[in-house]
Amino acid sequence: MFRRMTEATRLVRQGRLLDATARIQEHLGGGGRPGPSPTTTPGPSRATGTVTRGSAAAGGDRRAYRLHVPAGLAPGAPLVVMLHGGTQDADGFAACTGMDEVAERAGVAVVYPEQSRSANAMGYWNWFRPGDQTRDAGEPALIAAITRAVTAELRTDPSRVAVAGFSAGAAMAAVMAATHPDVYCGAGVHSGLPHRAAHDVGSAFAAMSSPPTSVADAGPVPLVVVHGDGDRTVAPGNGEAVLRSALVGATPGRLDRSTGRAPGGHAWTRERFTEPGGRVLAESWTVHGLGHAWSGGPAGVQYADPAGPDASAAMLDFFGFTGAAGMPRQRAVG
Repeated sequence: MFRRMTEATRLVRQGRLLDATARIQEHLGGGGRPGPSPTTTPGPSRATGTVTRGSAAAGGDRRAYRLHVPAGLAPGAPLVVMLHGGTQDADGFAACTGMDEVAERAGVAVVYPEQSRSANAMGYWNWFRPGDQTRDAGEPALIAAITRAVTAELRTDPSRVAVAGFSAGAAMAAVMAATHPDVYCGAGVHSGLPHRAAHDVGSAFAAMSSPPTSVADAGPVPLVVVHGDGDRTVAPGNGEAVLRSALVGATPGRLDRSTGRAPGGHAWTRERFTEPGGRVLAESWTVHGLGHAWSGGPAGVQYADPAGPDASAAMLDFFGFTGAAGMPRQRAVG
């Protein structure tokens, strides 16, 4: 890891950003386990809904998406936007998380935007580039366009739309929450980094190994963070940094802490922070022994660890999508 960091830093200083990007991509897919290729065959789905494909455009660019609609989706149902990690595609991420099945039971639609290989050869969302960290520009504009298009198509509740992701997709989910608080009511950051943790390839590589000590304000959107303390790809301290970013300028009134263990698997610690008035600020799941993998994902699928608690179910619970009321809207006018 140190050798790759040194080499990436040297390449950045030489202005060889494409070569440096390749090094950070190797590290993101590292940790001793190869990442899934675009041709990875997903595991079987137990969801009974329908899967369709579409695309949306913004700023003269376009991204494709995979859409799962549960059988009998009710008008005004919630929507979850899922952002895949590097070397994954939409199908692979759906298989990795098992979100289709969890959302099917809850009556929630799920859309998986897919990064273009022309924008990033390894399929990473470019969360570390300043042009992709602001509202109505770059990849955030494209993801927001997909969100709005699917919301309009399905007539889902625009006040109950959440975004979540894994690894590079988790870092981009943090970007989306910070830049589009009027679009998303909650965000899930699994094995990711806080918004504006980096400004180029070199600083992204450094942040992955050495989490930032100071963080930008994540904004008003409640965050749920999931991170394994055995993650060798994105250092566990980044999960703590995401949590800190959600608490910047806030006055936590209550901390609820609980512990447990997935049946036959990893132990976990959960912390939930609320303001004195009861508004939820953030929730953090530390999964003990989990590496760089989606907690509770199906067995036999890359970047999934079935020995952990079900992160997909935990996120839907946090967003309030498993009950009739849903999470109270924490809207900020952008």
